[in-house]
Amino acid sequence: KRPFRALLDVGCKTTSTGCRIFGALKGAADGGLDIPHSEKRFPGYDRDSKEYDADMHRERIFGGHVGEYMEYLEEEDNTKYQAQFAGYIENDVEADGLEELYEGVHEKIREDPSPSEKKSFTPEKSYKRKAKLTLEQRKAAVQAKKDAKIAQLEAEDE
Repeated sequence: KRPFRALLDVGCKTTSTGCRIFGALKGAADGGLDIPHSEKRFPGYDRDSKEYDADMHRERIFGGHVGEYMEYLEEEDNTKYQAQFAGYIENDVEADGLEELYEGVHEKIREDPSPSEKKSFTPEKSYKRKAKLTLEQRKAAVQAKKDAKIAQLEAEDE
């Protein structure tokens, strides 16, 4: 049986090489959808030699660029590293362990691809807008500001 055929409609999204929309395209194509595409827009494609490097794309899928950035920030600006990757530090994930982390996530998705139950959202009710001021109240506030400014200017002149 032929796979389900779909067409990618990017709309107004910019289609530059390595754009996120092509990550979604790659995921959908790997998931079994038949989406007509070329590899020219995937990370790893070299325009000069007109060749696609699948290993570079795989490294990007498994967070190699994130690991490099983690190592760079850890050496150069440790405070920014602590702020940027606080969740990773809290869960004891290091730059070298990102590939294993992503492999585990992909494996769990393959085991059970159904989405998890969403938590119901109830907005916070403590905030209440102030009631609108009447025209007379607004005019009185403006007049009070004028009187205060005039009194301040008169005090400076004396």
